[in-house]
Amino acid sequence: MINVHPPSLFRSSLLGAKCCAHAVRMTFGPVLFAICLVLVSLGVHSATPKAKAHAEAIPFNDSWEYLQENHRDIALALQSRDWSAISLPHTWNATDTMDAEPGYRRNASWYKKTFKAEAFDGVTQLYFEGANFETQVYLNGRLAGEHVGGYVGFTIDLTKYLKTSGNNELLVRVSNRYNRNLIPSQKSDFFLFGGITRDVWLKRLPQKHIDYMAITTPSVSAESASTEVKVDVVADEAASFTVMAEIIAPSGERVQRQTIELLANKGMNSTKLNFEAIKQPILWSIDEPNLYQMKLSLLDANKKELHTKLDTFGYRWFEMKPHKGFFLNGERVLIRGTHRHEEHAGLGAALPNELHRKDMQMMKDMGANFVRLGHYPQDPEVYKAANELGLLIWDELPWCRGGKGGAEWEKNTEYLWQAQVKQNINHPSIIFWSLGNEIYWEEDFEGGGATELINPYLEKLNTMTKEMDPYRLTSIRKYYPGSDIVDAFSPSIWAGWYGGSYSQYEEALKDAHAKYPTFMHMEYGGSSHVGRHTETPISPKGLRNAQVSVSEAVNQAVVRSVAKDSDWNSNYIVDLFDWHLNVSENLPDFAGNAQWAFKDFGTPLRPLNPIPYTNMKGLVDRSGNFKDAYYVFASYWKKEPFCWIESHTWTHRNGPKEGRDVTVYCNTDSAELFLNGESLGKKEKQQGVVPAGGLVWKVPFNNGENTLSVNGFKDGEKIAEDEHVVTYLIGKHGKFKTINLQAENIEGNRWLITAEAVDKEGNRVLDYSERAYFFNIGEQGKLVKDQGTPYGSSTIDMASGFAAIEYIDNGKTSTIEYRGQNVKGVYVEITPN
Repeated sequence: MINVHPPSLFRSSLLGAKCCAHAVRMTFGPVLFAICLVLVSLGVHSATPKAKAHAEAIPFNDSWEYLQENHRDIALALQSRDWSAISLPHTWNATDTMDAEPGYRRNASWYKKTFKAEAFDGVTQLYFEGANFETQVYLNGRLAGEHVGGYVGFTIDLTKYLKTSGNNELLVRVSNRYNRNLIPSQKSDFFLFGGITRDVWLKRLPQKHIDYMAITTPSVSAESASTEVKVDVVADEAASFTVMAEIIAPSGERVQRQTIELLANKGMNSTKLNFEAIKQPILWSIDEPNLYQMKLSLLDANKKELHTKLDTFGYRWFEMKPHKGFFLNGERVLIRGTHRHEEHAGLGAALPNELHRKDMQMMKDMGANFVRLGHYPQDPEVYKAANELGLLIWDELPWCRGGKGGAEWEKNTEYLWQAQVKQNINHPSIIFWSLGNEIYWEEDFEGGGATELINPYLEKLNTMTKEMDPYRLTSIRKYYPGSDIVDAFSPSIWAGWYGGSYSQYEEALKDAHAKYPTFMHMEYGGSSHVGRHTETPISPKGLRNAQVSVSEAVNQAVVRSVAKDSDWNSNYIVDLFDWHLNVSENLPDFAGNAQWAFKDFGTPLRPLNPIPYTNMKGLVDRSGNFKDAYYVFASYWKKEPFCWIESHTWTHRNGPKEGRDVTVYCNTDSAELFLNGESLGKKEKQQGVVPAGGLVWKVPFNNGENTLSVNGFKDGEKIAEDEHVVTYLIGKHGKFKTINLQAENIEGNRWLITAEAVDKEGNRVLDYSERAYFFNIGEQGKLVKDQGTPYGSSTIDMASGFAAIEYIDNGKTSTIEYRGQNVKGVYVEITPN
C-alpha cells in the first residue's frame, strides 16, 4: 500500500520531534540526541497530547549508507564496496551543480540502512517527506513499494517484509534521470536535485487507525466560523467505531467536541464531522497568526481509545475583489511578497529544518507578508513556519515550462497535484493554489504549448482543485490564454530588467490592473553581483535602443535589455527596487507583488553569469548573507528600526574633490550623516521620494580612508545607527597593472584569499571585471568552492576590481594561485601557525 499524504496523525508531535532531534544533535551531540530519539519513540513530546504507546513516529535520518553507483539490480548494489556513511536529508548534487564541469549528475543512487524492529501487532510504515524523483524501496531483499514524482511526501508499508528478530536491511534506489513525463520540465530555470532530500520517519500504527484528516472552514467571519473535518480510517476487519473530534483553542481550551459512529469495512473508510458554528473565532492573520488544533480519537465499540491524531488549522477568510485588490478578514491587505527556492549553498536541496525555518524567519523579519513557493511544494517545516509566523503562501504545482504531454504525463501530473493539495490542505497560511508557471514555454512534446491543448487541461486541473478544496483561490503566472480560468492571474512584467525601463512600472501595473480583474504581480527585480558598483548606474529611462515592452521575451538573446547588456552592478538594482516599491506601496487598489527571489539559487541555464550557474536575483546570497537590495525592502517594510549606508561592499570610490553622493536607507523618521565625526546635516525622510526618501548627502571625502556614520531618529530619539569605511581617491585610478593576492587568517584554520586589481600606484582599478580563477596548487587544505556564493566560488567575475574565496588549512603549508585571461599566475603561500 502506498499513500500520498503527510503523517498528519502525528503532525504536531511529529514536528516537535523533528525540532527536538535536530536541535539536540546540533547542540549537544550524539549522546543526548540518542536520548531524544528514545523519548520520541516512547511518544514523549512537549506541548502536545501524549500519544498512545502503540503509535509512534521515529526519526529515521541517521546511520544510512550511500552508494553512487547506478545498479538496477539490488544484488549488485549490495556487492559494492563503495558505500559511504551519511545522514539524511541528502542529495548527490550538493556541489556538482556549481562546479566548473557543465551539467550535473542526473542518474540513480542507492541508500541503505540496517535496523532492528520489536515485535508489534500493527502496521509499520516508512514515510518520506520527499525523494527526487523516482523511488523504489526494498526491505530484506523484497520490493516493498515505489513512488514516482518529487517534492511530495509518500508512505511505504513495510509490515509484510519486516523481521522482528535480527536485523532488517532497508535499501532505497532514487533517480533524478531525464524523464519528460514528470513535472517540472527539464528546461526549468533551476536544478532538479536528486536524492532523499527531506526527512524520513518510521511509523508504527495499530491495525485500526486514523489515516488522514482534512480540515476545512467553509464559512468564517468575525462573528462565527464553521468547521468540517474529513476523516479516513483504516481497519484490518469490519468493525464499529466512534470517531471523536475536538477543537482546541490557541489557549489550549477545548472549544467543541463532536462524535460520529462509523460502521467500517476492511480497508479504507471515510466519514465527515461537522461542528456547530464557533462564536467570535480567534482569527489567523499576518500580525496575529492564531492557530487552533483538531484532535481526533478513534474509539472501539467499548469506547476504548485506539488511536489519536492531532493537527493545527486556523480561521480566516480572504478574497480577490475585482479591480480592488486582496482582502484578508475583511480588510484590504497589500501583498508584500518574495519567493523561495528550496536550496542552500553547499547543501543543494538537502536542507535541515533549521535552515528552512531560518529562510522563512528572515523573510518575515524583512517585513514580507507573502511567499510564493517557486515552483513546487516544499518541506513541511516551511508551511509550519508560515502558519506560525503569519506568512501568506502561494503553493504551486510544479508544472513549470514544457507544455502539455500525453497520457503518462497527465497521469503523473494529476497524481502529484492531488498529493500536494491533500498533504497541505490544513495549512491556514496557504491562500493560493497555483496551477503552474510559464506552462507553455519550451515544449517537451511537439505542439505541447498550443492553447487548444493547454486550456482544456488547465480547466480540468482548476475543476479538480475546486473539488478538493472549494475554499481557496486558484492562480497561475504567465499563461495569458488561461488568465480567466483561474481566480487570480499574474502576467510577466520585468520593467527595467528583461525589457523596458523601471520608470514604466507604474504604467505597466495600471494596464494589467485594468485588463485582469484579479491581477497580482509575481516576479520582478533583477540580478546583482556583490561588490560591483558604479557611480553612474543606468537611469530610470533605461538603456538606449532596448526592448520597449516590459514583458519577458521568450528569446532574450535577440533583444537588448539591462539583463543582457549591463554589468549587474548593485547600485542599479538598488535603484530599481526603490522605484518599484515606491510605486507598489502607493498604487490604489493594487493587490500587491512578490520580488523574485529572496535568495540566490542554482540554475543549469546560466553558465556565463558572474557567478556561474547561479541565478543572482536574490536579496541575500546563496548562503543567506544580505545583499544591498535587501536593505531597500527593509526600509519600506521592516518593523525593527535600522539605518544602512549604501553600500558596505562599496569600499573604494573615485571622484572629484567635492565628493560623491551617499545614500542612506532607513525606516526611521529622519537621519543624520557624519563624515569622520563631523555632521553633514540631519534630513527628514520624505514619503514618495526616490531614492531612499530623500536621505542623500553630498559627501566631501578626503583622499584616503574615510569613516561614514549615520544616526536614525524617531520622534527626536536616536533608535538606529550604522558605520562604513570608504577609501576615496580624488581623481581616477590608472590602468590595470597587476593582481595583489593576499591571505588573511579569519579564525582558526579559516583564511580569506583576496585578489585586488591595482594600478602602478597601488590604487584599486574599479572598472576591472575580468573572470578570476582560484586554484589550490599546494594540495594541502582546501578551497571553499562550488558554493555559488561571492566567497565560495573558484570561478567568479571580479567585482569592481576585487574577488575573494575562503580557504581551510589542514595545518600544512599550501599555495593558492590566481589566474585570469590576461593574468598568467599570481601566488600566495599560506603557512598556518
